[in-house]
Amino acid sequence: MEDNKAPELEVLISAVDQNTTTLAAAMNLQCDAIIVNQCNEFAYSEYNYRTHLIRCFHCNERGVGKSRNITITHANADIILFSDEDILYREGYKEDVIKEFAAHPEADMILFNIKQSEGRETYYNKSFGRVRWYNYGRYPAYSIAVRRDKLLKSGVTFSQLFGGGARYSNGEDSLFLKQCLDKKMKIYKTNVTLGKEIQRKSTWFEGYTYKFFYDRGVLYHYLYGCMALVFGFRFIYKNRGQMVKDKTFIECFKIFANGVKNAEK
Repeated sequence: MEDNKAPELEVLISAVDQNTTTLAAAMNLQCDAIIVNQCNEFAYSEYNYRTHLIRCFHCNERGVGKSRNITITHANADIILFSDEDILYREGYKEDVIKEFAAHPEADMILFNIKQSEGRETYYNKSFGRVRWYNYGRYPAYSIAVRRDKLLKSGVTFSQLFGGGARYSNGEDSLFLKQCLDKKMKIYKTNVTLGKEIQRKSTWFEGYTYKFFYDRGVLYHYLYGCMALVFGFRFIYKNRGQMVKDKTFIECFKIFANGVKNAEK
Protein backbone atom coordinates (compact mmCIF):
# COMPACT_ATOMS: atom_id res chain seq x y z
CA MET A 1 0.00 0.00 0.00
CA GLU A 2 1.38 3.40 -0.96
CA ASP A 3 1.84 6.09 1.64
CA ASN A 4 -1.19 8.38 2.13
CA LYS A 5 -3.43 6.00 0.20
CA ALA A 6 -6.74 5.32 1.90
CA PRO A 7 -7.12 1.73 3.11
CA GLU A 8 -9.39 -0.47 1.05
CA LEU A 9 -11.34 -1.74 4.06
CA GLU A 10 -11.87 -0.59 7.62
CA VAL A 11 -13.78 -2.37 10.36
CA LEU A 12 -15.88 -0.01 12.50
CA ILE A 13 -16.42 -1.49 15.96
CA SER A 14 -18.89 -0.47 18.66
CA ALA A 15 -17.69 -1.72 22.06
CA VAL A 16 -18.62 -1.32 25.72
CA ASP A 17 -16.07 -1.30 28.57
CA GLN A 18 -13.44 -3.20 26.60
CA ASN A 19 -9.67 -3.43 26.84
CA THR A 20 -9.05 -2.01 23.38
CA THR A 21 -5.38 -3.03 23.37
CA THR A 22 -6.34 -6.71 23.18
CA LEU A 23 -9.55 -6.40 21.15
CA ALA A 24 -7.87 -6.53 17.72
CA ALA A 25 -6.30 -9.88 18.56
CA ALA A 26 -9.51 -11.19 20.13
CA MET A 27 -11.42 -10.37 16.94
CA ASN A 28 -8.63 -11.53 14.60
CA LEU A 29 -8.64 -8.22 12.71
CA GLN A 30 -6.81 -8.23 9.38
CA CYS A 31 -7.30 -4.63 8.28
CA ASP A 32 -7.39 -1.14 9.73
CA ALA A 33 -10.08 -0.55 12.33
CA ILE A 34 -11.79 2.09 14.43
CA ILE A 35 -13.02 1.18 17.90
CA VAL A 36 -15.44 3.39 19.79
CA ASN A 37 -15.31 2.16 23.38
CA GLN A 38 -18.21 3.29 25.57
CA CYS A 39 -16.58 3.54 29.00
CA ASN A 40 -15.98 6.11 31.74
CA GLU A 41 -13.49 8.45 30.10
CA PHE A 42 -12.80 10.62 27.08
CA ALA A 43 -9.51 9.63 25.46
CA TYR A 44 -7.86 8.64 22.20
CA SER A 45 -5.29 5.95 21.59
CA GLU A 46 -3.95 3.99 18.66
CA TYR A 47 -1.69 1.05 17.99
CA ASN A 48 -0.62 -1.28 15.19
CA TYR A 49 -1.77 -4.87 15.00
CA ARG A 50 -0.42 -7.10 12.23
CA THR A 51 0.76 -3.89 10.46
CA HIS A 52 -2.76 -2.43 10.57
CA LEU A 53 -3.72 0.81 12.32
CA ILE A 54 -6.23 0.43 15.17
CA ARG A 55 -7.68 3.80 16.24
CA CYS A 56 -9.52 3.86 19.57
CA PHE A 57 -11.97 6.54 20.70
CA HIS A 58 -12.96 6.22 24.36
CA CYS A 59 -16.11 8.09 25.43
CA ASN A 60 -18.34 8.16 28.50
CA GLU A 61 -21.57 8.50 26.53
CA ARG A 62 -23.76 5.45 25.92
CA GLY A 63 -25.71 4.33 22.89
CA VAL A 64 -24.77 2.00 20.05
CA GLY A 65 -26.17 4.38 17.42
CA LYS A 66 -24.04 7.22 18.72
CA SER A 67 -20.91 5.06 18.77
CA ARG A 68 -21.47 3.82 15.21
CA ASN A 69 -21.95 7.38 13.98
CA ILE A 70 -18.62 8.36 15.56
CA THR A 71 -16.90 5.56 13.64
CA ILE A 72 -18.45 6.77 10.37
CA THR A 73 -17.17 10.29 11.05
CA HIS A 74 -13.58 9.12 11.42
CA ALA A 75 -13.50 6.40 8.74
CA ASN A 76 -11.44 6.94 5.60
CA ALA A 77 -11.50 3.58 3.79
CA ASP A 78 -13.15 2.90 0.46
CA ILE A 79 -15.32 0.22 2.08
CA ILE A 80 -16.41 0.16 5.72
CA LEU A 81 -17.61 -2.91 7.61
CA PHE A 82 -19.63 -2.45 10.80
CA SER A 83 -18.89 -4.73 13.71
CA ASP A 84 -19.34 -5.45 17.42
CA GLU A 85 -16.81 -6.46 20.06
CA ASP A 86 -17.98 -10.09 20.03
CA ILE A 87 -17.28 -10.92 16.38
CA LEU A 88 -14.43 -13.30 15.55
CA TYR A 89 -13.31 -13.00 11.93
CA ARG A 90 -11.85 -15.85 9.93
CA GLU A 91 -8.61 -15.60 7.99
CA GLY A 92 -9.05 -13.96 4.60
CA TYR A 93 -12.24 -12.01 5.33
CA LYS A 94 -10.69 -8.73 4.13
CA GLU A 95 -9.90 -10.09 0.69
CA ASP A 96 -13.36 -11.65 0.40
CA VAL A 97 -15.13 -8.36 1.15
CA ILE A 98 -13.02 -6.47 -1.37
CA LYS A 99 -13.51 -9.20 -4.02
CA GLU A 100 -17.28 -9.21 -3.52
CA PHE A 101 -17.54 -5.46 -4.08
CA ALA A 102 -15.22 -5.67 -7.08
CA ALA A 103 -17.40 -8.42 -8.56
CA HIS A 104 -20.55 -6.36 -8.03
CA PRO A 105 -19.90 -2.72 -8.93
CA GLU A 106 -23.66 -2.15 -8.94
CA ALA A 107 -23.81 -2.72 -5.18
CA ASP A 108 -23.62 0.25 -2.82
CA MET A 109 -23.95 -2.06 0.18
CA ILE A 110 -23.55 -5.80 0.70
CA LEU A 111 -24.85 -7.80 3.66
CA PHE A 112 -22.50 -10.65 4.56
CA ASN A 113 -23.03 -13.76 6.67
CA ILE A 114 -21.80 -13.84 10.25
CA LYS A 115 -22.57 -17.13 11.97
CA GLN A 116 -24.72 -16.13 14.94
CA SER A 117 -24.60 -17.74 18.36
CA GLU A 118 -27.24 -20.31 19.23
CA GLY A 119 -30.63 -18.81 20.01
CA ARG A 120 -29.84 -15.50 18.27
CA GLU A 121 -30.14 -16.64 14.66
CA THR A 122 -32.08 -14.11 12.59
CA TYR A 123 -30.73 -14.63 9.08
CA TYR A 124 -28.56 -16.74 6.81
CA ASN A 125 -27.92 -15.83 3.17
CA LYS A 126 -27.84 -18.84 0.85
CA SER A 127 -27.26 -16.90 -2.36
CA PHE A 128 -26.49 -13.48 -3.82
CA GLY A 129 -29.52 -11.26 -4.35
CA ARG A 130 -31.18 -7.90 -3.94
CA VAL A 131 -32.44 -6.66 -0.60
CA ARG A 132 -35.79 -4.86 -0.75
CA TRP A 133 -38.33 -3.28 1.60
CA TYR A 134 -39.90 -6.65 2.42
CA ASN A 135 -36.74 -8.50 3.49
CA TYR A 136 -34.38 -5.97 5.07
CA GLY A 137 -35.65 -6.20 8.66
CA ARG A 138 -33.69 -9.25 9.84
CA TYR A 139 -30.10 -8.14 9.33
CA PRO A 140 -27.79 -7.07 12.19
CA ALA A 141 -25.43 -4.12 11.83
CA TYR A 142 -22.40 -6.41 11.82
CA SER A 143 -23.54 -7.92 8.51
CA ILE A 144 -23.28 -4.53 6.77
CA ALA A 145 -20.43 -3.45 4.50
CA VAL A 146 -20.89 -0.29 2.45
CA ARG A 147 -19.02 1.97 0.08
CA ARG A 148 -18.14 4.94 2.27
CA ASP A 149 -18.64 7.59 -0.41
CA LYS A 150 -22.15 6.27 -1.15
CA LEU A 151 -23.07 6.33 2.55
CA LEU A 152 -21.75 9.84 3.08
CA LYS A 153 -23.57 11.08 -0.02
CA SER A 154 -26.84 9.62 1.27
CA GLY A 155 -26.54 11.42 4.60
CA VAL A 156 -27.89 8.35 6.45
CA THR A 157 -26.73 7.79 10.04
CA PHE A 158 -27.75 5.43 12.83
CA SER A 159 -30.69 6.38 15.04
CA GLN A 160 -29.78 7.33 18.61
CA LEU A 161 -33.27 6.43 19.89
CA PHE A 162 -32.89 2.69 19.31
CA GLY A 163 -30.33 0.05 20.26
CA GLY A 164 -28.24 -0.87 23.29
CA GLY A 165 -27.85 2.10 25.65
CA ALA A 166 -30.66 4.07 23.98
CA ARG A 167 -34.28 4.77 24.99
CA TYR A 168 -35.72 1.88 22.98
CA SER A 169 -34.21 -1.59 23.10
CA ASN A 170 -33.11 -2.41 19.57
CA GLY A 171 -33.73 -1.79 15.89
CA GLU A 172 -31.11 0.79 14.96
CA ASP A 173 -29.77 -1.60 12.32
CA SER A 174 -33.19 -2.07 10.65
CA LEU A 175 -33.85 1.68 10.65
CA PHE A 176 -30.44 2.28 9.11
CA LEU A 177 -31.17 -0.15 6.27
CA LYS A 178 -34.64 1.33 5.74
CA GLN A 179 -33.22 4.82 5.39
CA CYS A 180 -30.58 3.57 2.96
CA LEU A 181 -33.30 1.96 0.84
CA ASP A 182 -35.35 5.17 1.04
CA LYS A 183 -32.31 7.00 -0.35
CA LYS A 184 -32.29 4.58 -3.31
CA MET A 185 -29.07 2.88 -2.29
CA LYS A 186 -28.64 -0.51 -3.96
CA ILE A 187 -28.36 -3.18 -1.26
CA TYR A 188 -27.46 -6.81 -1.89
CA LYS A 189 -26.98 -9.92 0.25
CA THR A 190 -24.27 -12.54 -0.27
CA ASN A 191 -23.61 -16.06 0.96
CA VAL A 192 -19.99 -15.20 1.81
CA THR A 193 -19.35 -15.81 5.53
CA LEU A 194 -16.82 -13.55 7.28
CA GLY A 195 -16.75 -15.00 10.78
CA LYS A 196 -18.84 -15.87 13.78
CA GLU A 197 -20.47 -14.27 16.81
CA ILE A 198 -19.04 -15.24 20.19
CA GLN A 199 -21.84 -16.02 22.62
CA ARG A 200 -22.31 -13.51 25.43
CA LYS A 201 -25.06 -11.95 27.51
CA SER A 202 -27.15 -9.52 25.50
CA THR A 203 -26.68 -5.84 26.30
CA TRP A 204 -30.40 -5.15 25.81
CA PHE A 205 -32.52 -8.33 25.80
CA GLU A 206 -34.05 -9.20 29.19
CA GLY A 207 -36.78 -11.54 28.02
CA TYR A 208 -40.17 -11.05 26.42
CA THR A 209 -41.23 -8.35 28.84
CA TYR A 210 -43.64 -5.42 28.59
CA LYS A 211 -40.74 -3.27 27.39
CA PHE A 212 -39.81 -5.75 24.67
CA PHE A 213 -43.27 -5.63 23.04
CA TYR A 214 -43.77 -1.90 23.63
CA ASP A 215 -40.39 -0.97 22.14
CA ARG A 216 -41.06 -3.25 19.18
CA GLY A 217 -44.30 -1.35 18.56
CA VAL A 218 -42.47 1.98 18.54
CA LEU A 219 -39.87 0.54 16.16
CA TYR A 220 -42.47 -0.89 13.76
CA HIS A 221 -44.17 2.49 13.53
CA TYR A 222 -40.96 3.95 12.13
CA LEU A 223 -40.23 0.93 9.94
CA TYR A 224 -43.66 0.22 8.45
CA GLY A 225 -45.90 3.23 9.09
CA CYS A 226 -49.58 2.43 8.51
CA MET A 227 -48.71 -1.26 8.12
CA ALA A 228 -47.09 -1.48 11.58
CA LEU A 229 -49.97 -3.37 13.22
CA VAL A 230 -50.18 -5.90 10.40
CA PHE A 231 -46.44 -6.62 10.48
CA GLY A 232 -46.48 -6.68 14.28
CA PHE A 233 -49.34 -9.19 14.41
CA ARG A 234 -47.45 -11.40 11.95
CA PHE A 235 -44.20 -11.07 13.93
CA ILE A 236 -45.74 -12.06 17.27
CA TYR A 237 -47.90 -14.84 15.77
CA LYS A 238 -44.97 -16.33 13.85
CA ASN A 239 -42.84 -16.40 17.03
CA ARG A 240 -45.63 -17.15 19.49
CA GLY A 241 -44.07 -20.44 20.60
CA GLN A 242 -41.02 -18.57 21.81
CA MET A 243 -42.48 -15.22 22.85
CA VAL A 244 -45.95 -15.91 24.21
CA LYS A 245 -45.35 -17.48 27.63
CA ASP A 246 -45.95 -15.17 30.59
CA LYS A 247 -48.68 -13.28 28.73
CA THR A 248 -51.39 -14.30 26.31
CA PHE A 249 -51.05 -13.58 22.60
CA ILE A 250 -53.71 -10.85 22.85
CA GLU A 251 -51.91 -9.20 25.80
CA CYS A 252 -48.62 -9.18 23.90
CA PHE A 253 -50.24 -7.68 20.83
CA LYS A 254 -52.05 -5.00 22.87
CA ILE A 255 -48.74 -3.89 24.41
CA PHE A 256 -47.21 -3.80 20.93
CA ALA A 257 -50.15 -1.78 19.60
CA ASN A 258 -49.78 0.68 22.49
CA GLY A 259 -46.19 1.25 21.41
CA VAL A 260 -47.31 1.93 17.86
CA LYS A 261 -50.03 4.32 19.04
CA ASN A 262 -47.74 6.34 21.28
CA ALA A 263 -45.05 6.53 18.57
CA GLU A 264 -47.64 8.03 16.21
CA LYS A 265 -48.09 10.91 18.66
